[in-house]
Amino acid sequence: MWIRNPAEWGAVQLTATGNALRSFGHALANPVVDDSLAPPQVRRISFDDLRDALIKGLDDFGAFRDDVLFVCLLYPVAGIALALLTSNAERLPLLFPLLSGFALIGPFAAVWLYEMCRRRERGESVSWGEGFKAFASPAAASIFKLGLLLIVIFALWLAVALGIYALTIGPDLPTSVSSFVNDVFTTRAGWALIVFGVGVGSLFALLVLSISVISFPLLLDRPVSVTTAMATSIQAMRVNPGPMLAWGLFIAVSMLVGMIPVLIGLIVVLPVLGHAAWHLYRKIVV
Repeated sequence: MWIRNPAEWGAVQLTATGNALRSFGHALANPVVDDSLAPPQVRRISFDDLRDALIKGLDDFGAFRDDVLFVCLLYPVAGIALALLTSNAERLPLLFPLLSGFALIGPFAAVWLYEMCRRRERGESVSWGEGFKAFASPAAASIFKLGLLLIVIFALWLAVALGIYALTIGPDLPTSVSSFVNDVFTTRAGWALIVFGVGVGSLFALLVLSISVISFPLLLDRPVSVTTAMATSIQAMRVNPGPMLAWGLFIAVSMLVGMIPVLIGLIVVLPVLGHAAWHLYRKIVV
């Protein structure tokens, strides 16, 4: 079996990614929506379906290697960003909102993983370069519109989180890491910050889960509008409240566990969740 060297492999992937990006402008300006299609139907699922989706996500993770390599490439950037953030004590109040906010834009960031799963289903070539063709697909405009909405929600969450910090611990920013840790974990105001922050953050997460858990895979898979995709996602939550809330909780716990060892666990968590989300979509939408 012929194995390409890293330079050759990287050149192939960059070429595929470049081709996809060149098509992006056309796809963004010309969204394809077929209003004559019947609205997607939502079926009931069980907790066993969640388990099966995760098993299939793990199988995709084992079959794909490019997604892991690509995620690894992002870690130097993430590490530098976090180092800059924590180097100034005044920015520390943003640390938790930024880390927890990853889950809010996660469905948009995982679109390339959905495309990899879709291509594997069809027996087509699969790589992270090919995965980026999702952003040059006929649904690119709709995908980016919904992605922009999630970014706006993420920005709103950051503003609200800073407001909660100001109302609990106070408007003065921390002067050192130790003072920040002491204020948060050893004072009544700090525990109020934790309770209100987690509570309000959970509401933001529930909102994003409701409008996006099915939306992005559906937009990639069928020529539907953003409104139809969001309505279908909300309907999936209404029909399957138990399993879908369990799915959201599993995402939150998995992200937390993945972040604990200096974010290293996310190398596994992010691809598995992305692939599993595609298979969950297949189980829910008819």
